[in-house]
Amino acid sequence: MGRRRAAVFIALHLVFIGHLVHWRLAGRTLSPVEPSEAMYTLERGWVNAGAIFFALALLATLIFGRFVCGWACHLAALQDLCGWMMKKIGVRPKPFRSRLLVWVPLLAGLYMFVWPTFKRVALAPALRAGGFDGALRVIGEPPPFPGFSNHLVTDGFWDTFATWPVAIPFLLICGFATVYFLGAKGFCTYGCPYGGFFAPLEQLAPGRILVDPDKCHQCGHCTAVCTSNVRVHEQVREFGMVADPGCMKCMDCVSVCPNDALRFGFARPAVMKGAPKHAPIRRTYDLTWGEEVALAAFFAVAFVAWRGLYGLIPMLMAIGIAGCSVFVVWKAWRALRDENVRILGAQLTRAGRLRPAGAAFVALAALAVVATAHALTLRVERLRGGMLDARVAVSKADAFAQTPGAIPDAQRDLARRALRHYRRALALDLGGWGLADHPEAATRAAWLHAVLGERSEAVALLRRLDDRLGVADARAVDLATLLALDGREEEAVASLREALRLDPDLPAARDTLARALEQRGDLAGAIEVRRAAVHENDPSPARESRARAALAAALMRAGRLGEAVDELERAAALTPADATVLNDLSVALYLAGRRDEAARWMRAAADADPDDPERWRRLGQMLTQMGWSEEAAAAFAEADRLNATER
Repeated sequence: MGRRRAAVFIALHLVFIGHLVHWRLAGRTLSPVEPSEAMYTLERGWVNAGAIFFALALLATLIFGRFVCGWACHLAALQDLCGWMMKKIGVRPKPFRSRLLVWVPLLAGLYMFVWPTFKRVALAPALRAGGFDGALRVIGEPPPFPGFSNHLVTDGFWDTFATWPVAIPFLLICGFATVYFLGAKGFCTYGCPYGGFFAPLEQLAPGRILVDPDKCHQCGHCTAVCTSNVRVHEQVREFGMVADPGCMKCMDCVSVCPNDALRFGFARPAVMKGAPKHAPIRRTYDLTWGEEVALAAFFAVAFVAWRGLYGLIPMLMAIGIAGCSVFVVWKAWRALRDENVRILGAQLTRAGRLRPAGAAFVALAALAVVATAHALTLRVERLRGGMLDARVAVSKADAFAQTPGAIPDAQRDLARRALRHYRRALALDLGGWGLADHPEAATRAAWLHAVLGERSEAVALLRRLDDRLGVADARAVDLATLLALDGREEEAVASLREALRLDPDLPAARDTLARALEQRGDLAGAIEVRRAAVHENDPSPARESRARAALAAALMRAGRLGEAVDELERAAALTPADATVLNDLSVALYLAGRRDEAARWMRAAADADPDDPERWRRLGQMLTQMGWSEEAAAAFAEADRLNATER
């Protein structure tokens, strides 16, 4: 089945490419058909294509078994390709067998898809009720669930994917490295969080690999070709079917059976397989129980240390690094302890003496341990800084103003202590211990510098982040604010213009730039900035309406009342239920002398937001000025009624 499966995988990747091309040409496309997207459904209520695909895949697995893993997973395709390439050069990966590490996929799956909901629904309320706010800060305050919304189509197709500098090492680690060290389906066995759900469902599925016992001669061909590390001949001998949860229905075992004894069919689920017909199947493992426990602990430490390192390493890549590190450390330990140790084609130890390959392997293991310890140190420094930072309760207004006495000494002391830890997590050229900056640590360090009144240091860090990560809306505004407060208004305006040149979709930065230009008396420049927001690519109706309302306000300040009315009328047509836009249109019409229309739109604003007494009061004032006393009295009465209700 290898060629057929390869053809399916190639077709699958052509569909991937077509999806990407469609997005590049159309600007919008179906959201990524990737199971990890289901996290956003559970955390933010975004119903997307990835969540629907994952749900259908789980349902299909419950019926047919793990066909999705064997025939439709891009990581399975990657591992098959890497294994095929290795065999071409004479390297035949062998499975690494561990009792404890096989639980990693299930734990990772629970962490990805169950933990966020459990934290929001059960754990966070319990911690708040018990007064354990410190513990809540450590695990992170979960945002409230906003309800479900439609995200089947997106214009940010690549937003949740890794960048190329991360993706390429990811493919090398979760492809070649895991296959070489852990076996043909090493990442599936010891790392895939989706497999953590697929494997239990496989045990409930009636779809199974079945055997005709009269034709099976126990030749072992099926086991020899199984890339899922299943001992097929033993399974069918004892249970009449393959009951191992690792079976991914690749069908290789069926295709190579010389007697056509194997087939796919429907039978009782594996959980009902009963006792073995002959003798219990004794599974052999590579690790002793002492090694299992020690290496499981090392895996946990390595995963925590590597995940998110420098803001680059995603969860699955961290699992791959941790799994490969576990194997390398274990094999190096065996090379130092045992008489004869090999890894695939390399002799590490012979007759108790370390060979050159063994010395290189031990050096690799030492490097893995040192690198993990270094990554863990940076993680601890970020954690200690974050715990102190969470206690710094200073508003942006106080931090930026630096009014004497506005920031208590205790808060400044906390900021200094948190900053020390964050700075250690930064790069070597900044006096830190890292090989690169961590974006979160650098962002928080910039903020703490601002709290301490160290504006130049804050500016330097924010600019450094922009150079590495690209501009971000909040960072662009903070940078400009700090520059302006430092008396560098020209630089502030220039930095905002540069940010918008690099990324026009920065609404807060655009608003800040327009206000800065207005304050300097450059009304024409402010209008130009506001008009650019109106004509951006494919804005939503609500977004275009807000942009036109902001443009109208700038036009009114410049005395261009007719143009302002035109823009507000277009905004009201886009969002006829937006009370603020309707109110602004009414005021502009009133100033333009079109009082009857102004009254009508002010009444529409009150109707759009009927529970706001202020809107009824404004309507009453406008009607009074127009001499419509009865209508004004009714509006004031409604405002009084609402105020009384609030009281």
